[in-house]
Amino acid sequence: MTPRATEATGMPDTDGAPAAPAPHGDPVLRFLRTADRMPDRPAVRDGQRCLTFGELADRSARLAAVLAGHGVRRGTLVGVRLPRSVDLVVALLAVWRAGGAYVPLDPGYPAERLAHMTQDADLRLVVTDRPDPTPHPGVRPVTVDERPQGPGEDAADRLPEPTPTADDPAYVIYTSGSTGRPKGVVVSRGGVAHLIAALEHGGLYADAPRTVGWNASVSFDASVQQWARVCRGDTLVLIDDRLRSEPAAFAAYVREHAVTDLDVTPSHWQVLRDLLLEGPVGTPLRLFVGGEPIPVSLWRDLALAAERGLVEAVNVYGPTETTVDATAAWITGDRPHLGLPLRGVRAQVLDGLLRPVPDGTEGELFLSGAGVAQAYRRRPALTAERFLPDPAAAAPPGSRMYRTGDRVRRHADGTLDYLGRTDRQVKLHGFRIEPGEIETVLADHPDVAAAAVTADPARGLAAYCTLGPGPATADAPEQTAARLLRHLAATLPPYLVPSRLTVLPDMPLTANGKLDYPALSAAADRAREARPTDEDGHLEPTGPVEPLIARTWAEVLGRDRVRADDDFFVLGGHSLMALKVIAGLKRSLGVVISTRAVYQHPQLRELARHVEDLLADRP
Repeated sequence: MTPRATEATGMPDTDGAPAAPAPHGDPVLRFLRTADRMPDRPAVRDGQRCLTFGELADRSARLAAVLAGHGVRRGTLVGVRLPRSVDLVVALLAVWRAGGAYVPLDPGYPAERLAHMTQDADLRLVVTDRPDPTPHPGVRPVTVDERPQGPGEDAADRLPEPTPTADDPAYVIYTSGSTGRPKGVVVSRGGVAHLIAALEHGGLYADAPRTVGWNASVSFDASVQQWARVCRGDTLVLIDDRLRSEPAAFAAYVREHAVTDLDVTPSHWQVLRDLLLEGPVGTPLRLFVGGEPIPVSLWRDLALAAERGLVEAVNVYGPTETTVDATAAWITGDRPHLGLPLRGVRAQVLDGLLRPVPDGTEGELFLSGAGVAQAYRRRPALTAERFLPDPAAAAPPGSRMYRTGDRVRRHADGTLDYLGRTDRQVKLHGFRIEPGEIETVLADHPDVAAAAVTADPARGLAAYCTLGPGPATADAPEQTAARLLRHLAATLPPYLVPSRLTVLPDMPLTANGKLDYPALSAAADRAREARPTDEDGHLEPTGPVEPLIARTWAEVLGRDRVRADDDFFVLGGHSLMALKVIAGLKRSLGVVISTRAVYQHPQLRELARHVEDLLADRP
């Protein structure tokens, strides 16, 4: 039976938000109490190091003193540019202990995007493990091990920690923006305290300390509900990007460190499922599944696994603008749904005139309560558009609600069904994506006349463009497409780079002259068919391994036919699809290959040779 299922998310409330659970205080104050109570308990570990709560408290205090010495006060924004390691947790806690708010700067992001975020956040300090190759004017790098100024080892102890308020900012996370530039969401410390308390109240966080796998990038809000759990006494096990790309190694690492709680997207779980559920049944793994809609088949599979005692799975939903999670549902039965609002959250389903709609009627979801973010940084017009006065009679004076853009339907029992978006925003593999941002960057290239981007859950992002007059029109379309994809990769983070780009002679238009997005895929097919090809030159899969790989590729890529000389990435493959290929080959051939092997051998025949070598080397 699902633990504390009757308390999972509170009770639905139509007149006003349920009373927020009494928080145990600011996250940092909770952490300090935890460190005093059990200093020797492991607090955070990565592949090489482990810090106890006492050690984490000492190291974060020293760095907080350094930051304070450089002028960090309540509300100061501090950049954090570190890989997922114990040092990252030290830095995040230190920023909070100094009174500041952290701005995650992913080391894997292009320099142009990092420069925009640094400038928009007006950063003066960045905690980093290496000098910036292109330093930003006026930005001072600070290392995690830098010592406070002043005599003696106890310099940190002499600096009193600020007394935070619930309205102080905790972090600014940048999300994809429809206008072509990312927007920074300012979230308060009170919002983080509310999140932890609400998940505790619903039984989603267990009463006793657990071991939590930190799986999400710090640049995404899902990371907050993972790493901030150290403040309540849970142990963090950091899962770096290398492990995330190697399903077998990921599963082995989770088992080795006895991880009890894990956040995953539905797409990632489909790759990890067999690896994490195989072997003897012990303590069931508690899964926090979110970031994108759960397909019916996956929901039913998770519900069955929960019945068998293999997992305890909960579907969590919430935009960045409402501090990570706003609703939750234990995954049981046959119908995917968002569940009920967390305690302290009011969920209203309204029509275009902001009037409540009857149960069973489609409307737009508006969220209010303690978790609503403060604003979009330096975007007052957008803030006013998305954060509206709460019209509910029971709402306290000055309350605001966030317009999610999600279409939902409420059932009589209060549970919410997700029906789609009111705009073009999409969720792919857990990432929130505004196609307009990619279109703007593509259209900025001097060779491009017009650009469009579509998204498909099975095949990812696809870009289309037409070319203006110039020398680029003389190049082969494939060469132009490759050059434009490199342009996008140099400007956008990896999750925003389309897996394929097609150069079209003209953009398809509707009868009233607007871009016909549904017709783009067919236009791309016609463009490819019009190019001269040598069908007899293609190689058909042969031998014992090639046909199996071809069937796996076809299933993952959604194609009817795959040839032996086809390139996985030219066909539209991307990193998450590569994980699905790896899982498929393990099922069909019993062989485990690395993600790196898919990149090193993108042609099917080359990959088949690699797999044959692995099979030959088995005892």
